[in-house]
Amino acid sequence: MTSILTYTFKNLPSTSAWALRFSAQTTTKKTLAKPNVRNIVVVDGVRIPFLLSGTSYKDLMPHDLARAALSGLLHRTNVPKEVVDYIIFGTVIQEVKTSNVAREAALGAGFSDKTPAHTVTMACISANQAMTTGVGLIASGQSDVIVAGGVELMSDVPIRHSRKMRKMMLDLNKAKTLGQRLSLISKFRLNFLTPELPAVAEFSTSETMGHSADRLAASFAVSRLEQDEYALRSHRLAKKAQDEGLLSDVVPFKVPGKETVTKDNGIRPSSLEQMAKLKPAFVKPYGTVTAANSSFLTDGASAMLIMAEDKALAMGYKPKAYLRDFVYVSQDPKDQLLLGPTYATPKVLEKAGLTLKDIDAFEFHEAFSGQILANFKAMDSDWFAQNYMGRKTKVGAPPLEKFNNWGGSLSLGHPFGATGCRLVMAAANRLRKEGGQFGLVAACAAGGQADPQPLSHASRTVL
Repeated sequence: MTSILTYTFKNLPSTSAWALRFSAQTTTKKTLAKPNVRNIVVVDGVRIPFLLSGTSYKDLMPHDLARAALSGLLHRTNVPKEVVDYIIFGTVIQEVKTSNVAREAALGAGFSDKTPAHTVTMACISANQAMTTGVGLIASGQSDVIVAGGVELMSDVPIRHSRKMRKMMLDLNKAKTLGQRLSLISKFRLNFLTPELPAVAEFSTSETMGHSADRLAASFAVSRLEQDEYALRSHRLAKKAQDEGLLSDVVPFKVPGKETVTKDNGIRPSSLEQMAKLKPAFVKPYGTVTAANSSFLTDGASAMLIMAEDKALAMGYKPKAYLRDFVYVSQDPKDQLLLGPTYATPKVLEKAGLTLKDIDAFEFHEAFSGQILANFKAMDSDWFAQNYMGRKTKVGAPPLEKFNNWGGSLSLGHPFGATGCRLVMAAANRLRKEGGQFGLVAACAAGGQADPQPLSHASRTVL
């Protein structure tokens, strides 16, 4: 998905790329406002620290993390709970006990039981879908105030019994006589106990995303060194942003019975020499995707307060960005699984009436270094545009000096359902810090989908 933000910002649709556009007070250039369409703004957004799975959050449940993000948002914005019209959360691997995690987290955070909440899932752009669903509710006049977010807890994913074992257990539950039960038990075999483990793999192709990333990197001649260099850049920039206090969306979380977590723990700048020692993780022995140039399994949650502009101003808020446009796209899940941003970015820019040069802050989801660099090459190729996208010319690659300047998913982490909100808040906060006007958010997702969005800066005047 891709979306465009303005310094206040707006969303777009799926393989997913998001462009965000922000408008500045002093150097305004263009407006993405549309006649007779409500302006929709991001008031603020937060996230609890993103942690490596199996660390401080490992004994919690997903709704605990989501509740912490909601509580952090309430504390940050002081929004009265009763004015929130609707709550939407994204998640990918659902905990069966709390399948509607948005509702459980909202109740746990003290929201009224009269406030509706629902959960969406769209792989790595689930939070994007939560946000754009909220935008639709506001744009249609159904709501004025939306809380959107996402959560993922990879430390405790559901592991199922085998199908044969599940069937036997269900049949035993229905058996009425001892004879029926004994007959069923006599059919039991030890291999029934083999569990079904979850895998980050495409159902339609049975291929893991890492394997697809390795093939994609090879197709675009992205070397192992280039991937390691990009990953190292991500970690170094994230470390610098963390040390300088730029990751202002992070709120502390007191883990029950444990310490208070205050910062992301996956930021680990290394060296190219150390990274070169790692073996391929997926395509062995000659692959180029390793643990060092891939995003890691992450626990975390995020939440954002989205409002109609007139409502936000009436309540005395100074919004951070306008949510302007969004676009969802889908491609072949086998050979173009991770190329969503390439397809979505030109569509969202055209929809918003912008060019790549208008964008001041790019925030793309980093699933793998190879995925990012392959998208750069595809976006900068006239041949790819003409032969695969049906376009006359390329859109161009984002300039690296404007790209993921405070780190990305490779270093900050990637809780599948929560990353979209992090991307949007990073773009919004960068535009404010750097004095930019427009931001573009994009993310690929399983299933060959993506979402881009443009944003514009809200604390400045949108023309």
